[in-house]
Amino acid sequence: MGTPSWKNIYRLTDAQVTQLDEAEEAMEMMEINKAEKILLSMFNENPKCVPVLNNLAHMNGRYLSDFEKAIEYYDLVLDIEPDNAWARDERRRYQRYITYD
Repeated sequence: MGTPSWKNIYRLTDAQVTQLDEAEEAMEMMEINKAEKILLSMFNENPKCVPVLNNLAHMNGRYLSDFEKAIEYYDLVLDIEPDNAWARDERRRYQRYITYD
């Protein structure tokens, strides 16, 4: 596999890049179970991998409407990278959908 067209700042292996691509493609094709299986497997191997956490958050928020779970994953990203503007903005977006009693 060639190098990604984006800068690989997380030093992902070629296998990880391939798995992320497969998960993202599965989401786009609405094969959410497949995407979830790939991403959770990657998460279990490395629970601090920011691209995996971001994809899990995105999948839970956009495709599963599990806004609380999406927020949990974005919180994990922000624990690792407090200045991650993407995670902060997406977390804020999903927080609007949650009602607190």
